[in-house]
Amino acid sequence: MISRNLRHFRVFLAVAELRTPTAAADRCLVSQPAVTQALSKLEREAGGSLFDRTRQGFFLTERGKVLHARLKRAMDRLDQGLGEVAPRLIRTATTAQLQALIAVVETQNVTLAARALGRAQPTVHRAITQFEQEAARSLFERSSFGMVATRVCRDLAQAARLAFSEFDQVEADLADFDGREVGRIVVGALPLSRSVVLPEAVASFRAARPKSKVTILDGPYTDMLSSLRRGEIDFVIGAMRDPLPIEDVVQEPLFVDHLCVLARPDHELAKQRDVPLAELVQHPWAVPRPGTPSREQFDAMFEAMGMALPESIVECGSILLMRELLLKSDLLGCISGQQAKAELRNGLLVRLHTRIDWPGRKIGLTYRRDWMPTSAQNRLLDEVRSAACLVGAE
Repeated sequence: MISRNLRHFRVFLAVAELRTPTAAADRCLVSQPAVTQALSKLEREAGGSLFDRTRQGFFLTERGKVLHARLKRAMDRLDQGLGEVAPRLIRTATTAQLQALIAVVETQNVTLAARALGRAQPTVHRAITQFEQEAARSLFERSSFGMVATRVCRDLAQAARLAFSEFDQVEADLADFDGREVGRIVVGALPLSRSVVLPEAVASFRAARPKSKVTILDGPYTDMLSSLRRGEIDFVIGAMRDPLPIEDVVQEPLFVDHLCVLARPDHELAKQRDVPLAELVQHPWAVPRPGTPSREQFDAMFEAMGMALPESIVECGSILLMRELLLKSDLLGCISGQQAKAELRNGLLVRLHTRIDWPGRKIGLTYRRDWMPTSAQNRLLDEVRSAACLVGAE
């Protein structure tokens, strides 16, 4: 494990740039023995030599280049956030202080922050107090309701989160350099991807990299997006948003999907041809939650015809729950045709013949604009793209 000593990271980056421990010591305001000690510890933790030491200077080894690429990104991001609060913090801030800052920003309470970090409350309180003293400014508005972070404090907490995420990636990069599999890939899965693309992609990925850990999370899009931006999720797969929700993420289209209307096989509308909208509106429905692209299309279908929405609606985004609701009632379902593929193939549900010309929905990947995937993450992304190509060709 690489210990998250920010001073050691700065020393390493200074030596890589200046190619001499003496110059690095002057820049970092430490002694030359301190530089030697910092490099020795980093090399032990990184599993090998980071520099070729020559008469002409210190030059990064291949292992050192792997570490440098990730740490440079992380520290540049972190230093920008620290500098906006107070330039002095670039030299004095510690990992423990930044972890405390993030926890208090998220919980708005020192006691809750301490509990989240597994630390004593006085320890977290002292870290925040010292940090504000060094910054020579207040970073929280204190009230009887809690501690509300200022804008510059929130920006710093975000920069620190993403820097820490890069530190996590360092472990995976170095392990991959040594031919080992370390780290975890976290995927945010929106409804369609859980049944169509991800199973195939993850199965292929696991066959190639059986020891790589993959965690798949589900939940509302807004929660996924927040976790993605904080660095807690690596990428999200599912229906793309139009317009782009925020400028610090990128959307990559994979294929186009279309909605369909479903019912149980013996439903009174199952045998009809060209069921008109006027008849569909008279029936109860199971449809996705408001705010999702599927629901927007469903609502727009009736609005375009100047019709009110059906009076009886059950909101659910799970095809499993929708299937059971439709089998046990006269409900009609509106969901992705790809998502319902297994139910249709096995004869559990049928697709109604309607006069609705559903517009296509773009299904794709969402990730941070400046994200640099590890080798394992790139492999999983390639498997997702391959699986999506098969879906798009159907």
